[in-house]
Amino acid sequence: MSTFESEITVIPHNIGKIFETLSDLNNLQRLKEMIPADKITQIKSMSFDTDSCTFDVNPIGKITLRIIEREPQKTIKFVADNSPIPLNMWIQLVSLNENETKTKITVKAELNPFIKPMVSKPLQDGLNKMAQMLTVIPY
Repeated sequence: MSTFESEITVIPHNIGKIFETLSDLNNLQRLKEMIPADKITQIKSMSFDTDSCTFDVNPIGKITLRIIEREPQKTIKFVADNSPIPLNMWIQLVSLNENETKTKITVKAELNPFIKPMVSKPLQDGLNKMAQMLTVIPY
């Protein structure tokens, strides 16, 4: 199992509001507009419900991230369903003060030695972009 961690970012919002927003994936529906036009062409469709979000990505196919655990104002844990690479992901939140929250995204993935060199850099870059995106979400 390989572990990847995003850079630590600071979200300029209250930890309670952040947790409330991120722990109900229906709230991410409004973020579709934030995806750059050149990236949206790789995503055929996205759907959201309270506990999961599903992406149909070229050339991989449908991948679902499903929440498996919520620890209020601390952690949201996910598992990837239908992913070509088995993985778990979690978002960690730590309150700095009333209106600032540190966050980090961690992924554990089962990567064989052949595929690891090919996916490590894109996965790490993707995690850092996700962490940055969390700082600009309208909570």
